[in-house]
Amino acid sequence: MNSNRAVRRPGLDELRLLAKVARMYHEKGIRQPQIAAELNLSQARVSRMLKQAVEVGIVHTVVTMPSGVHSDLEDELQGRYGLRDAVVVDSAGDEVLPALGSGAAAYLDMTLTGGHVVGISSWSETLISAVDRMPRKSVPVVDKVVQIVGGLGDAAVQMQATRLTARFAELTGGMPVYLPAPGLVGTPAVRRAMMSDVSVRDVLGTWGQLTDALVGIGSLEPSPLLQRSGNAVAEADQDELRRLGAVGDVCFRFFDEEGKLVRSTFDQRVIGVTAKELLAVPRRIGVAGGERKYSAIRAALLGGWVNILITDLAMAHRLLDAA
Repeated sequence: MNSNRAVRRPGLDELRLLAKVARMYHEKGIRQPQIAAELNLSQARVSRMLKQAVEVGIVHTVVTMPSGVHSDLEDELQGRYGLRDAVVVDSAGDEVLPALGSGAAAYLDMTLTGGHVVGISSWSETLISAVDRMPRKSVPVVDKVVQIVGGLGDAAVQMQATRLTARFAELTGGMPVYLPAPGLVGTPAVRRAMMSDVSVRDVLGTWGQLTDALVGIGSLEPSPLLQRSGNAVAEADQDELRRLGAVGDVCFRFFDEEGKLVRSTFDQRVIGVTAKELLAVPRRIGVAGGERKYSAIRAALLGGWVNILITDLAMAHRLLDAA
């Protein structure tokens, strides 16, 4: 409806007919062709009358949010933090991880439509939960699934990182591309040596093709999975990062409370996507929630590390309540 055009007020007889048509369609569920036949009207006129019934106020459209749907909060998060999209999920008590996994799985199922090159972080329990809940696509929607952080680690848990990439590729029809290196090494010299290896360089060459990055958001204290992997941040590194103001990370790239990259000796030992490369990816999907992640998630949003956020209801409220 053009708000600049005055709406002609129908006469009483016309209003009665408009109301009759509106009730038949909206209350009784009668389809337009049947209304037209019963009232001896053309179907085109019935369609025009239904529109007119809205214009003159006979029909009011009210959108009622189903239980568990938080579109209003999602819109507020997008506006507050300049996000491309946001998904807010309900969680039962402390069971945040399964809810995040289900929400991320549904979002990816809807938005992966073809031709994607997806970078995926290796050591995230939240992403593992999401992939475990993803349905298999009937046709390929992803070209490549690329590890963007080194996937090697303790043999007992390395299979988790490998399975995450392999399973996501299997479900979406993409080709898995593994980064044959640990996510974290002992010295910058070791990192330089490994980065010059031809098998590692080949993977690095795909990072400029990424259309999507699927990442977790970490707090300064490593998750249990990361601790078991052998890629965890040592206490001495944590102390250094804390002194430099770090509150969280995406793909081992730590940032302060304003989302600015923290430059440290730790940063020079990471084998993974750089901050510049990550920020160049068009869709950066962060899946994270839970009370202890608040500072990290807010900083990640302020720094633009992710531009699509999938989080829980309590976290959404905290992020919106922040000054």
